[in-house]
Parts: sequence; structure tokens; C-alpha cells
Amino acid sequence: MHLDLNLLTVLDALLEEGSVRGAAERLHLSSPAVSRTLGRIRAVTGDDILVRTGHSMTPTPYAVSVREEVHRLVRQAHEVLSPARELNLAELQRIFTVQCHDAVAAALVPVLVERIQQRAPGVQLRVLAENRVDTDDLRHGRVELELGGSRPGLPEFRSELLGADRLVVAMRADHPCAAALDLGSYAAQPHVVISRRGRLTASIDEVLAGEGLRRQVVAAVATVSTALQIAARSDALVTCTEMLGRPLIKAFGLVERPLPVESEAAAINCNWHQRFDSDPAHVWLREQVRASLVEIAA
Repeated sequence: MHLDLNLLTVLDALLEEGSVRGAAERLHLSSPAVSRTLGRIRAVTGDDILVRTGHSMTPTPYAVSVREEVHRLVRQAHEVLSPARELNLAELQRIFTVQCHDAVAAALVPVLVERIQQRAPGVQLRVLAENRVDTDDLRHGRVELELGGSRPGLPEFRSELLGADRLVVAMRADHPCAAALDLGSYAAQPHVVISRRGRLTASIDEVLAGEGLRRQVVAAVATVSTALQIAARSDALVTCTEMLGRPLIKAFGLVERPLPVESEAAAINCNWHQRFDSDPAHVWLREQVRASLVEIAA
């Protein structure tokens, strides 16, 4: 049976108003249109629904028995098709899963958690480490927000550029190059590369090659913290982002120096699946991420 759910709306109005004319005025329809719909309702239910008694109409026992249920169904359908867009942060109960690399986790996540708890104490944040390879977690909703340098290429994903973070060189405070770091001395030192895929080269190597220089890479590691731990125990240099890397650089007692060559700043992107475009809670989360980044930049 193919049911037209609009019949429920008309039936609800008929049972509330008790007349075809009253239902028509309530629904902004003509009386003949409502009368035709009443005929369809009678055909579907096998019941007269409303019968004339003198100058008025009286609901049948069946109509009386389903009146509250019909009203509830119409109200629920309205709620489903007209979702509330106002967000009650005090009552919001939700777990958000965010994925990012360790520098973002160290610099941005503490500020983000503080902002969330101050505004929506019922919200929990699950922070996952960046994967070594690309996954479908963002597509299938296992991750709701991805923060990092990459941008998804498929149209089903959304991406917002939150900012850019310039590159610096981290080293021990007593490193031979701490006093002065030029391009030649930078290339002559051992280096640790940060790469989740284990790549032993980075974009800076192309810049060095253009100057006829080549650096010695002693290790490639997946996280900033591992790279900085190596730098703390050796003469190795680590090229990382300044703003996001600063908490970890300080935590390991290292110093940062400007990269001795012009280089493009690293992008900070916020990625999500289009299913969350109009989700009020997800929109609010993205606002908090944006505000947190502004706070740590200041």
C-alpha cells in the first residue's frame, strides 16, 4: 500500500476542527480540496471519520480512538522535517573524535579542551593520533574532524584553511649552530625528518638542491616529539613548525632558530565530511577549533 503521509496532516486538522471548512482554513486549502482528501482517507481506512449530525459533524468511534495518535505522528513528522538549529550547550551530550598529529595535539588540544569544558561540560573529546597511511575514517564517521597539513581531494569532503605556521629549526641550547645558523651550516648538520610515511626527504631538500647543497638525514620518524627527543640527545636538527611545535620544543629544553632560507609556511587545515555541514554541534566544534588556534597564535 502506497500511503500519502499528507493524509495524516489533513486527518489531524479534521479531527481538531471537526469540520471540512475549519480544516481547510487551518491548512490554507480550499474546502473542496479538503473534502476530496477526506474521501481518500475514508477509502484508505474504511471508516467515515466524520459524519454529519444536523449542522455539525461528529467523529466516528474509530476517529476518536486514533485522534491522539494521529496528532502525535504529525507532530513527530514536523520535528523530523524541521530540525532545531539552536544549540543548548548546557545540555549538549556528545563525543567528538578528532584526529591530528602530535604537534597539533600538544599545542591546540589543551586550549580546545578548556574552551569546550567551559562552554559545554557534557561534551567529550576523543583525540586520535595521525595514521601512517590514509584511511576511510573521515568518510565513515569514525573521525569527525581532521586537523593537519593535508586537504582531502574528493568533493564529499570539506576543508577550511585555519592558518599557516612558518618553519623553524629546533636544536639543543648548546648546539654549535645555536649562536648562528646559515644555510651552509644548516646543510652540514645531521637532520631528523618528520614523516608519518617514513620519507627521508622533505620540500626543504629541493630548496637546498637549488643552492647546490645536500643535508645528511639520520632518521625519519612519525612524530614531532620523537624527532625532538633525538635532537635533545644529539647534534641533529629538526625542521618543524613554529607555533604548533613550540610547546614540545620547550618541553624538551630545546631552542628554535629561523630557517636560514625562504620557505613556504605549513598550512593548518580543518577537514570534515559533508554530512556534518549543517550539524549545529559540529559547526560549533569547528568554531572552537578556530578560536583555539587564534588564542595560541596570540
